[in-house]
Amino acid sequence: MRSTSVRRTARLGACATAGVAGLLTAGLAVPAAAQDLPQTDRLWIQAPSGQSLPLGADLPDRPLDIGLHHDNDNFAVTDGLLSVDASGLAGVAQVQWPSNCAPSGATAVCAVDEVPVGGDDYSPQVRLGLKAAAGAGVGAHGRISYEAVATGGPDGTLEAPHGSFETEVTVGAGPDLAVSGLNPVKGARPGDVLTVPFTVTNRGGERSEGLRAVVTTTYGVTFPEEYAECVYGTTTGGDDVPMHTATCDFDQVVEAGGTFTLPRPLRVALAGHAYRERVEVVVRPGNGATDLAEEDNYDAAGIQAENTADFEARGARVEGAAGETVAAALAFRNNGPAWIGNLGSGDSVAAVDLTVPEGVTVTSAPAGCEPRTLSGGYHPNPVGAPRYSCEMPIWTLPDTERAFPFELRIDRVVPDAAGRVVLTTGGANPVTFPFDPQPANNTAWLVVNPTSAS
Repeated sequence: MRSTSVRRTARLGACATAGVAGLLTAGLAVPAAAQDLPQTDRLWIQAPSGQSLPLGADLPDRPLDIGLHHDNDNFAVTDGLLSVDASGLAGVAQVQWPSNCAPSGATAVCAVDEVPVGGDDYSPQVRLGLKAAAGAGVGAHGRISYEAVATGGPDGTLEAPHGSFETEVTVGAGPDLAVSGLNPVKGARPGDVLTVPFTVTNRGGERSEGLRAVVTTTYGVTFPEEYAECVYGTTTGGDDVPMHTATCDFDQVVEAGGTFTLPRPLRVALAGHAYRERVEVVVRPGNGATDLAEEDNYDAAGIQAENTADFEARGARVEGAAGETVAAALAFRNNGPAWIGNLGSGDSVAAVDLTVPEGVTVTSAPAGCEPRTLSGGYHPNPVGAPRYSCEMPIWTLPDTERAFPFELRIDRVVPDAAGRVVLTTGGANPVTFPFDPQPANNTAWLVVNPTSAS
């Protein structure tokens, strides 16, 4: 039996996870105090902070993707106008404007009819084309600045003021390896072996003397065959997200404008515990060279396997006299067969929500268990709360159990006093687990001084 870790782990090959707060039990409404809070919204300009351009008049334009999004999905935001000021690129870079922009000299106003909420629904709406200007030398740099306005939000208009978002453009020399071609897979099954092709293109103005490719997969994806050029590793246990890696060094020269593909297509196998998986590829130039623009060195593809994971809540039965303190160990268990990892969102896989039984007071709660009011709101004291929400990590392996030991003081004996122990997805609007074939065992009970043996 393995025990999961309390601490949040990093997303696969990327940044740290975001926090999860305000965990509520399914079926309960958001507290009235939260509903009464003033609504806010903010308009954001999504643009890279930096962009490198290679020297070379015959190289294609380098795309620069820009877009608008806002925060609050209670508001519809429309008629976005993104103003782009590229006057700072004089002598540094040429700009090609897309069809949804109306240019005037070195500036343009770009139309964004529907402004989405940031997150999965967002995609850039404006793509500029950039190329190093004739006569620009290595190290030449300039700046693009933005501002935007849109209709919507609590006051009817949202603004992102001038200068609040900028992109620094720099002309450089060297190879620029970009990886592409990984496509998502849906409807796969545990046991399937999939081909995952990808291509590396040198978008820079100089050759790459070989390259390194690091392929990282989530826990449910393995490498059924090995390349001689690769070193393989697996991370499991402890606080680290379980994953597999292949670090591969190839000596093939990739000329400027040239491409590289693996000698044999990359193949991956889905383990019996596969569910929502990812394959990520990061490439670097060989011979210790510096990549001109690292933002395109990465590509990833999601793999959705048809599988289930039976999440189970486990309660406890304790007894004692008035004034005594007793221990009650609640638990979460993943009966499998799938592992579950929320590596993209960084959300906890589940929250164990306890309603404290009548006649007892919690004198000690486990780390990671937040005190709540009975309705699910904020409670200021770590002990003595009527309800607790205990957050799981962002991943859980099959056949994994995690205990939540509470200490309870029996203030008065109430025969068969019972508090519900329920698994939720957490957040203000908890939902059921779509992968769980037995939702009935997501609920258990903490019973104090039971009068029967079962």
